[in-house]
Amino acid sequence: MLVMDALSPLHSLAEKRHGSGFLMLSSSLQTLHWDRRAWELCRRIQTTQYGDAALGPLPSPVLEFAGEILKTLQLRTEPKDWEEFQLRRLVNNGDESILLSGIGLPDPRGINESRLLIILEEIGRRQDFSLEDAKERFRLTDRETEVVVHLMKGWTNKEIANAIAISEQTVKEHIKHIMDKTQTSTRTGILVQILHG
Repeated sequence: MLVMDALSPLHSLAEKRHGSGFLMLSSSLQTLHWDRRAWELCRRIQTTQYGDAALGPLPSPVLEFAGEILKTLQLRTEPKDWEEFQLRRLVNNGDESILLSGIGLPDPRGINESRLLIILEEIGRRQDFSLEDAKERFRLTDRETEVVVHLMKGWTNKEIANAIAISEQTVKEHIKHIMDKTQTSTRTGILVQILHG
């Protein structure tokens, strides 16, 4: 189980939550059920990305996250494997952020019968947020700031590396330096500190 102490960046993140919804997917990434709040949050992500398009399929950040859960589910095939494990991703969505928390629900009959559960939680952003202020506050280099911008989009190390023409290993080193400067140990922690610190 994820343990948070009072100094944890995730503790401050939890205090800023504004409501959550849930979404249940099949292992083929078909929507089985979502509550109204999940529908609203998905619509906000979709609208921010594509304008006033009607909500059709799930927004790409949610589908990509579900894909990550599915990959992990193929490795963690026992229910007990998921008792103390969950994946998290922060989706930057204009003036707000949405925290995605996901777990796999393995089925003894196999991966095709397994399910994915995703909790979507709105997190308010400081009204005076400025990337330049964060850069100065944490003494980030220009390249580290560039990495943070892509982390805020929920991009993988590979996607960041391709976007700024550096190796994945260099991206990992930048992220490690950013973690040191923000006194965090996770990508989500970095974003919490940058957005809300």
